[in-house]
Amino acid sequence: MKKLVGLFIGILFSSTVFAGEVASDCTFKGKKLAGKVQFVTSFPDFKVQIVDSFPDLKVQKVSSFPSDCGKWQEVSSFPDFKVQIVNSFPDFKVKYVDSFPGVP
Repeated sequence: MKKLVGLFIGILFSSTVFAGEVASDCTFKGKKLAGKVQFVTSFPDFKVQIVDSFPDLKVQKVSSFPSDCGKWQEVSSFPDFKVQIVNSFPDFKVKYVDSFPGVP
């Protein structure tokens, strides 16, 4: 019984501490991670942490045609998804790049 409780606590702890993985088809929770994004402070679709190494997704900020994986165009209305920048407990981690965006 103690092993079962320990396993449950370990699974619960690991799922809340580590960021999730972006799928190889560039989706997270069924949403494609390309397109028009609005940065918000509350009620986001995703919580994202900006990192310099070991990202779940490489993001390139573009001014038009954000159709490829990891290309994000910042908008103030009618976004494809909303993102909140956090320092801890993200849904996934991103690194901003100038070229070759996508899943590493």
